[in-house]
Amino acid sequence: MPFALWSILIAAVLPLIWAGVAKAGAPYDNSRPREVLARASGHRQRANWAQQNAWEAFSPYAAAMIVAFVMKVPVARLDLLAGLFLLARVGHGLCYLRNLPTARSLCWLCGFACVVALFVLAARG
Repeated sequence: MPFALWSILIAAVLPLIWAGVAKAGAPYDNSRPREVLARASGHRQRANWAQQNAWEAFSPYAAAMIVAFVMKVPVARLDLLAGLFLLARVGHGLCYLRNLPTARSLCWLCGFACVVALFVLAARG
């Protein structure tokens, strides 16, 4: 199985990593996890925001990658875009944690450009 398809699983795990960062070391009540995260501040709050954004970015990416794969976009191109997307999304989360909004927005834009590129390549057939 090509890296491009494995990248869908990796992208699905990224939000869980940011959630772990948000919860690590905080007083945590597993019966009310959303309340704990809603009261978070500082880097924990930003990690929770990164988690939420990672979930939002996952669906369009997964759909784009699957469509591009089904439309037989060359695997080398898929792998390249998968790698770029994952780098952008990891960068996005790290920029959230470090409170770097401009860099975070650029990472988001790069990730979204990868999604658009996958659809465009699929459309070209």
